[in-house]
Amino acid sequence: MDLTFRLQLGTAVLVGLALGAILLATHRAGRASVRNALVLLLACAGAELLAGSPFAPAYPRIARVALNFASFGAGVALIRLALLTLYRLLGALRVRVVSLVEDLVTAAVLLLWIFVWLRLAGVELASLVATSAVITAVIAFAMQDTLGNILGGIVLQLDDSMRVGDWVQVDDIRGRVTDVRWRYTAIETRNRETVFVPNSALMKNRFTVIGSRNDPEVRWRRWVWFAVELGAAPSRVCEALERSVMDADIPCVSRDPRPDAVLMDVTDGCARYALRYWLRDPRADDATDSQVRAHALAALERAGIHVASRREERLVLAEDEPRRAALAAEETARRMNALQSVPLFDSLSHDERAQVARHLVHAPFLKGDVVTRQGAVAHWLYLVIDGTAEICDETDGSRRYVSSLGPGDIFGERGMLTGEPRSSTVVATTDLECYRLDKAGLAGVLRERPDIAEHMSSILAQRVAELDRLRASAAGTHAAPTARTDMLARIRAFFGLD
Repeated sequence: MDLTFRLQLGTAVLVGLALGAILLATHRAGRASVRNALVLLLACAGAELLAGSPFAPAYPRIARVALNFASFGAGVALIRLALLTLYRLLGALRVRVVSLVEDLVTAAVLLLWIFVWLRLAGVELASLVATSAVITAVIAFAMQDTLGNILGGIVLQLDDSMRVGDWVQVDDIRGRVTDVRWRYTAIETRNRETVFVPNSALMKNRFTVIGSRNDPEVRWRRWVWFAVELGAAPSRVCEALERSVMDADIPCVSRDPRPDAVLMDVTDGCARYALRYWLRDPRADDATDSQVRAHALAALERAGIHVASRREERLVLAEDEPRRAALAAEETARRMNALQSVPLFDSLSHDERAQVARHLVHAPFLKGDVVTRQGAVAHWLYLVIDGTAEICDETDGSRRYVSSLGPGDIFGERGMLTGEPRSSTVVATTDLECYRLDKAGLAGVLRERPDIAEHMSSILAQRVAELDRLRASAAGTHAAPTARTDMLARIRAFFGLD
């Protein structure tokens, strides 16, 4: 019987050596495991030779231990090599088996082999299990962290929440999952650092998988921030930022979805914008952010938009007064030029026009804003500096287009001069930059020279008649004429000039 057993054991060793040689010759991956199994087989072969040597009868106990080691170790090594061969065959057939499953299957088969070997060795398993219940409980309590890692790895694989190849972020660690083992999950960072995270920690804490599981391509939205001076129109800034990415050939930047820019905050004397784009390769996040930022800064510079910088200034009044005076003179000149293009103020002298200019208030609007609402009472007019708007009629509940407004046009003068409610609705069709003049800004000039009201009433009557004609044309009706004398009486009464 010993001779038959040794022949079987020798056959198992030879089969294991053949499998190991094949694995070493055909696969580079996992060579360490194969070599360890081959070393164990060679040790088992040596133990078998020792048990069958001429000196064995003189030392029966040592021979028996050597034979038991050879039989048990050869089974372990042969199982390991056979399973490695099976896993490689499944890989060649494109059947994906994760490392955790390989480890669990290997552990289960080895545990089964332990029970079989003990049974063949004559050990009564029932009594062994009964007498070792307390020891098993103690071992299980001592290995609860290990069991938690094993169960965590199994759950991660079963619910498919984390896969090998996923880009993930765990706390401050960001990288690609390279392996999921029975104890840990290996994450390789962009710095070529491999971080081992216990599976139980992944089960207890939150982690982020970068990209959508429904998208075959990894696309990760990145946020690049810019601080811009408040004088720039938000629509121009957003358009310049978006075009900087769309018009540039930047590697790893996806064009679908399109990049977009949004105004996120206005604080510390500047406007904070976020340029959001989609990154195709998470490994290139910082490098791509740098290229996107460089293209965006160049685009802002070309558009004449200045990037704001946080700084602390100590102003000396003696040095600051000339600068303030220069800025004030520049703004006054701009307002004077705007008033000179308005026929309503033709009769004003230079000093009177300067007096009115001091009351102008900058009033910007965004595309789609309702600047004035028909029927509202507001005692000011608007002078368009930049952009376009539409005059609309809303008498029957629906909005009808009447006329367009552009740079140099005014509207709302009837409400400012007579106090009447707004006769039309004005809507900004683009971003609109205006100056606003209220009743108080003109009252001082009219009280000093009441004769100006006559010229203004003539201009106002013409403009009201033209607007009524356009409104009637849009509605398909006939407009009633507006008397100049009636308009003059309303102006004089509203400003108290009688």
